[in-house]
Amino acid sequence: MTGSIAAYKACGIVSCLKGLGADVFVVMTESAACFVTPLTLQTLSGNKVHINLFDLPEEWELEHISLAEKADLILIVPATANTIAKLATGIADNLLTATVLATRAPVLIAPAMHETMYENSFTQANIKKLKEKGFRFVGPDYGELASGKIGWGRLAKNEEILESVKDILEIEKDMAGKVFLITAGPTHEYLDPVRFISNASSGKMGHVLAEVAKRRGAEVILVSGPTNITPPEGVETVFVESALEMEKEVIKRFPHSDVVIASAAVSDYRPDRKEKEKIKSNVRRKSINLIRNPDIIGQLGKRKGAKLLVGFALETRDLERNARKKMKIKNLDMIIANTPQAMGRNKATVNIFTKSGKKIFLRETSKEKIAERLLTELKILME
Repeated sequence: MTGSIAAYKACGIVSCLKGLGADVFVVMTESAACFVTPLTLQTLSGNKVHINLFDLPEEWELEHISLAEKADLILIVPATANTIAKLATGIADNLLTATVLATRAPVLIAPAMHETMYENSFTQANIKKLKEKGFRFVGPDYGELASGKIGWGRLAKNEEILESVKDILEIEKDMAGKVFLITAGPTHEYLDPVRFISNASSGKMGHVLAEVAKRRGAEVILVSGPTNITPPEGVETVFVESALEMEKEVIKRFPHSDVVIASAAVSDYRPDRKEKEKIKSNVRRKSINLIRNPDIIGQLGKRKGAKLLVGFALETRDLERNARKKMKIKNLDMIIANTPQAMGRNKATVNIFTKSGKKIFLRETSKEKIAERLLTELKILME
């Protein structure tokens, strides 16, 4: 626990974890102890509360080392901007940060702070750095803050935090031995050296799918169009720009794959020619002839054999009818259908349709949980 007004909510989490059978050891920063008393947490956890890095342990073992080795999971809730910054830079100047630095256990961070602190570029850079190192995050949520204002920075709901804890501790390597080929992001189809046709895809869904598949034991190949996202560690990533480049890389790797998830938003059309020089703005009228790009997923559907093929459908009307039609025409085993509102966000409302007729509706769910559910459904298809 760190020094946030949301610290009182951690008491309920400790109580729930105990109820689920967990052995809970509370480590508090000195600032956290200003909001909630150590005695409260000791009573709820049934274990000694740890605060000072330099306390003499009852038995001769360095406290931060023994706690780090004991942990199956370290949950930091609430996590302030200050503690997140320390973790991102490897600073270990208190018992909490020293324990994290010494552990090999997964670390789940639940941020809580004012919106301006959360959205500050330093905080966002620190969060990004920690995610790249394998740290997991839950929240923050949008809602009323301690200041009375409404915004991002509110601690995630206890149920959401507990669900993330369970996801991490109960994770199975159920995709071990499988090779996943995943596409992500948009494509850029250039008109001239500086202008291109594209779409609003951020690539988040594909990158999250790659991370989750890797975590569940799969060998993952990610073919990504242009994004601002750092690929997950341990994932073979191939960067492409155009639809033709993506087609080449996907077709090359397809024979060695067991599962293909085509989440990329590939441009349907490209200019019939790319001008060698920048098109001048003083040209009164410029017509651009477009030609069809290759149907990558359609090609895979014709030759998939025993492989599993998953597609995505972004629709503005008749979502289910159009998605099911696409699934049938392209010979997909599963399709995820959503609307343009899902693009660029961390959460989305999606429908999952399977070839067998199954329909799953997920309302305003994190893309990580969508990915987890998708892989769970794939596991069922593999059996």
